Order: sequence, then C-alpha cells, then structure tokens
Amino acid sequence: MTFELLTDVLFLSASQWWLILLATTIGIIVGAVPGFGAHNTIIILLPFTLAVDIHIGLTFMVALYVATHMGGGIPAILLNIPGTGGAAATTLDGFPMSKKGQGQQALVLSFMASTIGGLVTAIAALFTLPYLARIAYSLHSVEMVIIMLFGITLIAVIAAKDTLKGLIAGFLGLLIGAIGTDHIYSTPRGTFGFLELYDGIPIVPALIGLFAISEALVMIETESMLTEGGRARMLKATWAETWEGVRMSIARLWHIVWTGMIGLFIGAVPGAGASIASFVAYQQSRMYSKTPELYGTGIPEGVIAPESANNGVGSGSLIPLLVIGIPGGSTAAVMMVVLHYHGVPLGQRLFVEDPGLAYGVFTTMIVSYIIMLFTIIPLTRYLSRVTLISTMYLVPVIVCFTLVGAFAPRAYLFDMGLAMAFGILGFIARKTGYHVVGILIGVILGPMIEQYFLRALRLSDGDLTVFFTSTIGNFLWALLAISLLAPFFIGRFRKAKA
Repeated sequence: MTFELLTDVLFLSASQWWLILLATTIGIIVGAVPGFGAHNTIIILLPFTLAVDIHIGLTFMVALYVATHMGGGIPAILLNIPGTGGAAATTLDGFPMSKKGQGQQALVLSFMASTIGGLVTAIAALFTLPYLARIAYSLHSVEMVIIMLFGITLIAVIAAKDTLKGLIAGFLGLLIGAIGTDHIYSTPRGTFGFLELYDGIPIVPALIGLFAISEALVMIETESMLTEGGRARMLKATWAETWEGVRMSIARLWHIVWTGMIGLFIGAVPGAGASIASFVAYQQSRMYSKTPELYGTGIPEGVIAPESANNGVGSGSLIPLLVIGIPGGSTAAVMMVVLHYHGVPLGQRLFVEDPGLAYGVFTTMIVSYIIMLFTIIPLTRYLSRVTLISTMYLVPVIVCFTLVGAFAPRAYLFDMGLAMAFGILGFIARKTGYHVVGILIGVILGPMIEQYFLRALRLSDGDLTVFFTSTIGNFLWALLAISLLAPFFIGRFRKAKA
C-alpha cells in the first residue's frame, strides 16, 4: 500500500463524515439494546445497502458495526445488562463501579478504551493485512481449542472467591451449552422434544435471561440500584468526573493497547468473535495484574480490558473476509452478501482491482472512532443519571425491551419463554452466591470447544496427541501454561521480597 493510496482512502472516508455520524448513532443505540446486534440491523437495512453505491453501503455497514461494540458497554455498566455478548465481561467491574457512584467514570473508561483500542487495531490491521490473514488461515481446530481454553479459564478466576460455587456455575453452563444435536451424528440431546433447541441454546435469550431478567428481579427488592454512598456521589457529580475518567484512561494507555491487540488477533480467526476476545482479555488482564484480588470489585482495568478487546475484534473479523473470502463472524457474513450482490471480488483480486475499497474499510473505522470519541464522551454525564431512576420505573422498561430483544434474532415466541427461564435461573444463582458470568461462559464457549475438539479427533482418527503436533498450537499451550502459572510465581516472589 502506497502513501498516496492511503491518503486518498483516508480523505474519502473523512468526506463521508455525515454518513458515518448517522451510522454510528444508530449503532450505539442498537448496541445498547440487549438482543439487537449489527447483523440484525444490517439485515433490516439491507435494501438501503443494496440500492446505494458499494463504497457508501460499505462505509455505512462498517461504521454501524464498530459503533455497536461501543454501545454494548452502556447497559453493561449502568444496569449490569450487557448489550452484546462481547460486553458480558464488562459487567464484572463496570457495574460495581456504577453502584459506587462511579458510573460516569466507568462510561468514560469504556468509551476511551473502545475508541483507542479500535483506533490502534484498525491502524495495525491496515498495515498487517496479509500477515494476519496468513495467521488466521493457519489456525485450525487444534489451535481453536487452545484459544477457547483461555476463555474457559476465566471460570477458574471467578471460582477463586468461592471455588466450589464457581466451578459448579461453570460446569452448569457447559452442561446447558451441550443441549442440542451433537456435532458428529446430529442426535438430539437434552432438547426435551423442543425443535427450537435442536440448533443448541440460542445465545441472545440466555444472555438476556441471565443478566437482564435476573437483574430486574433483584432490582425489585430495592428502591435504588445504587448504594447510599453511591447515590450521594452521583447527585453531586459534575464534569469533573468525566475528566477524571479521561485521566484514568490515559494513565492506562498501554493496558488499552495490548488488550486491544488480543481482540485483533482473536477477531482475525474465523468463528471466534467478541465474546471469546473479551473473556480472554479480562482473564489475561487479571492474570498479569499487580492487584488481581481487586478484580470484580470495580477497578478501571476490569472495564478497559474487555471493552478494548471487543472493539479490536471489529478490525480483526473483517480481515479474513477481505483477504481470503471467509467471513470472521455473523456481521461479516452479511457484509459478504452485500459485496457479492455488487459484484465485488474477495481475496487477492480485490486488492488488485479495487484496493481503495479494501483499505477504505479500515480508514472508515479510524474516522468512525474519532467521530464517536467527540460525540459520546460529553454524553456520559447524562447517561450515568439513569442509575438514579427508581427501580419501580426501571424494571418494567428493562423487562419489556429485553424480551423484545430475545424475540428479535429468530422471531420465536419460544425464545421469550427461554429468556424468562434463564432469568429465574440467574435470579436463583445471584441469591445463592453463584456467578452468572460463569454460567454464561459455559453456554457460549462449551458448544464451540466441543465442536473443534471433536473435529480435531475425527481428522486424527482419535489420536489425542494431535493437540501437540502443531507449532502454533504448542506455542499457544506454552502461553496458556504461563498465564496460569505466572500469577502464582509472581505472588511468591512478591511475598519473598516483602
């Protein structure tokens, strides 16, 4: 890519600021509503993207896509309800900050991490497209199993506070995730005769039930979701809290960068996605922290890591689509349909025939993040005031919106009932001291790790040593071992030094 080409595509993206502003506004709203994602919205707006010029349509889709990742953190922080699967890990520290009256700072941390993480990864993707695509093309079932184990180990992190309850929650999630037809013979298991469960447990109703409905049921018991000290702090909040959040973000700039790069690499792997990236980033952030015991109590790093990572996924997931013609996720798959409709070739031909379109995807991301930074940061003071609303009014609104969100992806009434069932399960888990995030990790990652594990065994005729025959796989095994053992040795070293 020449400097002249880079300048041209950057100026072209900047000239479409009006379209990007519209798309990012829609994306932030959509991301903040649990159950609605970028792919749903793009499908709804498909007639528009098919009718306009491909450059305009792609700019609109990319801007909307990156904005949904940023929007998903808003309800995760303020209401303990992740707008998207990638924001589930944000609830671990975002909501505790909100309860303490630091909702404004938490939102600023989220937006700054999303913006800087997205900007850095978009720029990195712009210059490393061929190399990242080659890495993604080299990752097969064996490597995917190890990558997902990074996310699964977050169950152990959660279990650190109460080992038995943490492990029970995680294994319950894995059992629920096994519902559906098996990956070899398509034999139904645990479906209880419901055809709607043959494809497995749908993620959106599970997410909405475990977080939104259960949180609403917990809210009913109190007049306010804030602590007394948190409410007093929120009532006195001024613009100073916004600037405090900005300073906290700048002080942790390196943390934003390296967790964002985790999202970029995981996003470049077809089939991975923001949920895995955010869980892995949170787990890695805690593992290498000097104060791992503070995670889950409301610390800035716990908000920064998942938000930076799930925005890094935005750049990563489009790399395999453009370079090898394989969509990295559901949104990228919808974009591929639009590109095919307009006759745009994917793969190496795209970079030969229309390099401006290929590189324009990432310059559009850069412009989108810059626009969002200046439009949404000033709103944090007013968004955080949502926490002051009485639960008497907040609970009915949450339940109504989230049930619609549960219905939207598949248009099954069954999914609304499923969300309510998960809501009751989540409520019981919260009241008895079990962590709903542990359950959700199992539901999301369980079926995926089983699929890749069985595929690897089928290809190797049942030989378990296949998981140690790949160079990249062995490197990932070493990283996983270091991640699990490093905190123990670092802790021993600090005690000895003290």
